[in-house]
Amino acid sequence: MAIYTRYAKVLDAEGNLLSVRDALALINETVDEVLSSQEGDFDADSRWAVAWFEQSGFADGEYGVAEVLSKAKNTSVKGMVDVKIVVSKGSKVRLRKPSELPADWDPTTDLRLTAWEIAHHLIRELEGGGESAAAGLVAKLGTKAEIARELAYRLYTICERRKRATEALSYNALVQSWPEIMRLAREARPQQPAQGNLLG
Repeated sequence: MAIYTRYAKVLDAEGNLLSVRDALALINETVDEVLSSQEGDFDADSRWAVAWFEQSGFADGEYGVAEVLSKAKNTSVKGMVDVKIVVSKGSKVRLRKPSELPADWDPTTDLRLTAWEIAHHLIRELEGGGESAAAGLVAKLGTKAEIARELAYRLYTICERRKRATEALSYNALVQSWPEIMRLAREARPQQPAQGNLLG
């Protein structure tokens, strides 16, 4: 954006005047394309949850709509209820908020681990116990934790676009705290003993 302060006019590829607003729209469009392409890295449950979140946030939605979307994402509403990322009652479905996730969750015993769970359990830990609590969970997750930062950034951009400031704060906090969480997690991991040489 600094180019706008250096030059009297900024032109697009066809030689037309490019306003700051139009430049920002192009930038946001490109960011959306990149982030959407990263969704392919997410598991089916998380891809469903991102699409549902974009439509409904944490509010109730119709079961029928959720079921159709789950088939398109190669998952099921029942499966997501079983892994405790979704609540389904009667004809309504909604995503669980981080504060509603089970505090005793252990990723090492979770047989259907999802990026959505990882990100939202990390937010629950961060909001409840700070960076050191989130780091303790990252230490258990190991390299699986990395996907949470990507997902949090994607959800933050959705919140910004949809004007959901409260949720945006949670995702932004996770992204902003990530370097410190990772540093604390490295310190929390047990050190491997140094291997001695063969001669003693």
